[in-house]
Amino acid sequence: MKKLLGPLAISMMLCCSLAQKAAAQDAPPHAVFQKFSDLKWEKTPDGQQDIAILHVNPVSKAMELIIRAPKNFHVPRHWHSANETLTIISGTFTMKHDGSDEKVALNTGSYSYMPARMIHEAWAGDEGATFFITVDGPWDLNWVE
Repeated sequence: MKKLLGPLAISMMLCCSLAQKAAAQDAPPHAVFQKFSDLKWEKTPDGQQDIAILHVNPVSKAMELIIRAPKNFHVPRHWHSANETLTIISGTFTMKHDGSDEKVALNTGSYSYMPARMIHEAWAGDEGATFFITVDGPWDLNWVE
């Protein structure tokens, strides 16, 4: 598989880089509290999704972030180098991974775990979707097609 950088990947690296710089300036570990209404949202380069980086571990580069996808948005087949969890905050997000013909529709409160390097794709529903993501290492996005 060839690693290709699409607009979302470039945005993720930029956001991750900015968050890592901010986290690296923190002297001792500290608690982080963020109200949803106060999140700083940025557009992905394609202008179709919003992303808010919540936290980046300065040592492991593990990351927590929230993405808002517009209605009927398709995330093409891709994989990540780290394990990924996803929890739906609102809307519906349908996911499918290689090796399975089944598409699973996740609604508010639903959870998924995707092992590192597992190829998957997803679709936001008619109302769009907002979801919380964690990765246990540096975030990357590797497009398959």
